[in-house]
Amino acid sequence: MTLTHYIGGAEIEGTSGRAQDVFNPATGAVIDQVPLASTAEIDRVVAVASAALPGWAATPAAKRAQVMFNFRQLILDNVKDLATLISSQHGKTIDDAMGEVARGVEVVEFACGIPHALKGEFSPQVAGGVDVFSMRQPVGVVAGITPFNFPAMVPMWMFPMALATGNTFVLKPSERDPGAPMMLARLLKQAGLPDGCFNIVHGDKEAVDALLDNPDIAAISFVGSTAIGKYIYSRGCANGKRVQALCGAKNHMVIMPDADMGQAVDAAMGAAYGSAGERCMAISAVLAVGDDTADRFVEALAPKVRALKIGQYDEPGVEMGPVITAESKSRVEDYINQGEAAGAHVVVDGRNLKLQGYENGFFVGGTLLDHVTPDMSVYRDEIFGPVLSVLRPKSYEEARQLVIDHEYGNGTAIFTRDGDAARDFASNVNIGMVGVNVPIPVPVAYHSFGGWKASMFGDHSIHGMEGVRFYTKLKTVTSRWPSGIKEGAVFNFHAGSDS
Repeated sequence: MTLTHYIGGAEIEGTSGRAQDVFNPATGAVIDQVPLASTAEIDRVVAVASAALPGWAATPAAKRAQVMFNFRQLILDNVKDLATLISSQHGKTIDDAMGEVARGVEVVEFACGIPHALKGEFSPQVAGGVDVFSMRQPVGVVAGITPFNFPAMVPMWMFPMALATGNTFVLKPSERDPGAPMMLARLLKQAGLPDGCFNIVHGDKEAVDALLDNPDIAAISFVGSTAIGKYIYSRGCANGKRVQALCGAKNHMVIMPDADMGQAVDAAMGAAYGSAGERCMAISAVLAVGDDTADRFVEALAPKVRALKIGQYDEPGVEMGPVITAESKSRVEDYINQGEAAGAHVVVDGRNLKLQGYENGFFVGGTLLDHVTPDMSVYRDEIFGPVLSVLRPKSYEEARQLVIDHEYGNGTAIFTRDGDAARDFASNVNIGMVGVNVPIPVPVAYHSFGGWKASMFGDHSIHGMEGVRFYTKLKTVTSRWPSGIKEGAVFNFHAGSDS
């Protein structure tokens, strides 16, 4: 079948004549085709969103919140179908997909309280008869460009906040797994969102460039690789748009000698190999302080990695699925080759994994590399696959400096029983999100998500109050009214009276 765009509340066939295959990553089979929008189609959807903007922006915040309440319930009513759709196109397990939806719903729940978040400030009598108050108003038509690894959650980090604050939204999801966003669009319509307020256009670079260049797009939210994020940020800003670009990562877990090793090993398993490592908050580098700590960690972790049950999402007991494409599989395996050639010890090797019945699937087994050094590409680069590198710094100070010196600054964690070390680490590393005995420190939805350094470009993090600020403009009003009741003034104190 061929998927459609979603424009003005209707599913619209593409007119560009271009399309791209959508695969089942476990089998390698083509399961759908997604249209790739032209510049003309992008201009059309922006015009539709622009036409819907005045009415939606003027809708009381409480009524916009009611749509979000309805939307939340519809997601919960359809969560299994949504998770299955995610898994069938992405390859992640049903449990991972259910967790993804749950984290997205948290942002919808925050958006349900938008009337409180939009309250302004008021200062009476700043001068004789002069009052000052502020309000937050929507920026206009906004766009989201989202990645394949969380096809439901990342869009839900954006559009509920944008819609609740009174903007209209154009989503350009990943063309690799576009089914979940389309289902969310249908649920939004059922929730009572007016047509034209939320729209989806599929596409490649032509569609992205058209969004960046369209003068009626006021703001762009992006999640993806650093190279593309830099491009979107620079081109969007050059066109006068507000841009937030959340980008790549290389997240470290520091394990101190006093850490609860069982807890650290279990945390590393989930953080490194969950969702096949295809997430920007995955732990991909463990800094085990001292050889004894590293030896204990590797000895305990290796058998768990070897025992990972890998397969298609709907098989009983499956713990890890494939990576998203054949190109991703080749890239991940090439990084493992590079690490081995540079001197890393391949403790558990996930290369050339073949599963009976899924010989054409894009599977990479869980991989564990030891004795990795900071000059190796497996440490420097974001691999975006189920590969964990173990480094052996001799001291806490050396481990902390490795975290500080790396170009990425998305997330990090420290496992320790030492409060002084934890406090120093959280205070002094130049990383946007820090976990203390928590491996993936993704903030809850009423806080905000965002990295530092090459992991983010822009002034506002995503969701939470930072999301409210990104999708609104501050307006401050200073007013003076004549004081006293004037002689001869007639006031109508009773509705419907003739006085």
